[in-house]
Amino acid sequence: MTDFQQENHKLTADEKLNLLVEFGTRISSELRLDKLLDIIARQITRMLNVGRCTIYLKDIERNELWSKIAQGKGLEHTEIRLPLDGNNIAAIVARTGQTINLQNAYADDRFSMAIDMVTDFRTHTLLTIPLKNNTGKVLGVFQVANKADSTPFDNKDEGILLLLATLAASSIEIAKLYQDIHVAQLETIYRLAVTAEYRDQQDTRAHLKNISIISYLLALALGMTKKEAELIKNASPLHDIGKVALADNILLKPGRLSDEEFEIMKSHTVYGGRILEGAHSKVLQVAHKMSLYHHEKWNGTGYPKGLKGEDIPLEARIITVADVFDALCVSRVYKKAWKTDDAYLYILGEAGKAFDPRIVAAFKKIYSSVRKLYLNQTPQTQESPAIKAEAPKAPVSIPQKPLPPQP
Repeated sequence: MTDFQQENHKLTADEKLNLLVEFGTRISSELRLDKLLDIIARQITRMLNVGRCTIYLKDIERNELWSKIAQGKGLEHTEIRLPLDGNNIAAIVARTGQTINLQNAYADDRFSMAIDMVTDFRTHTLLTIPLKNNTGKVLGVFQVANKADSTPFDNKDEGILLLLATLAASSIEIAKLYQDIHVAQLETIYRLAVTAEYRDQQDTRAHLKNISIISYLLALALGMTKKEAELIKNASPLHDIGKVALADNILLKPGRLSDEEFEIMKSHTVYGGRILEGAHSKVLQVAHKMSLYHHEKWNGTGYPKGLKGEDIPLEARIITVADVFDALCVSRVYKKAWKTDDAYLYILGEAGKAFDPRIVAAFKKIYSSVRKLYLNQTPQTQESPAIKAEAPKAPVSIPQKPLPPQP
């Protein structure tokens, strides 16, 4: 998994036992795969007092072994991949399920110096053991290099590493399953969002990407934790899921909506709330608040409930700013795109009216980063609000000066 500083201190039997107990306790409660692998690598490094511990896992679909370097010559979090059918030590152990112990790595033809060359590390002794689950299936390999006392790895070292691999295997399988479920959930969310958005968006991918990034940056600028900001980012694409319930003759109407049509358009917030209500997933719970309340205004003149100020959920206040800004900057069937700086000034001007002043202040902090998102996105036409000849559609939750687009 990674390189670590070697410790010259030789652990006592009691210290090793304590580390073993700590090892089991820590890995059993960690569901994040990257974090789990990092914990395992650090614990193995301490217990065996080695210069490097690398954990490779199988990627069956790509027929590869993969690992992430956490430390080493500026390659933090860089993923390395090896062919599973290759002649390197890790691949051989992963295929055969047999332990390989090299007393002089560079003298063995099976050892590849490529990773040493890019990580500025010289491997002398190398111990590689298979990582197997309780059915004997090989999930990957554990590999350690260079004992601090410069002695070769012995049978005792092999036994300890095999024991640690046995203890870790089930936790790694659970974490991988959890990661797969999380990825599947996010993919489902994205595809649901595309279903709602593509009907009135020329570039759905860009829109979803933009609002996700802006929402994430806003959350961080507001002092949220990275974990909280990730929830905001992952939920944001679903804010308009209620559009799936609207007819094309209203959603895609190129001109101003009638009062009756506008009331129907406003109902997409209620439909979105109904679709997502009662969800157990934290991401969908956040998305529920966004979809139901993203047209509420700070001054209480929004819809569907006319909430005011901090009665509006924070998640909705965040997505409102992100969504309106992006909606202003892109073309839709009923409007042309605004210049990003004009859209920025509009957001600032609505502080305390349409938008939470605190979120607008956060938007000012991140605007230089936001602006870069749009440098490589060239809309067909950009116009300044000062020279707009025709007001866009009526379903807009912002004062008429001039009317921005329907979010």
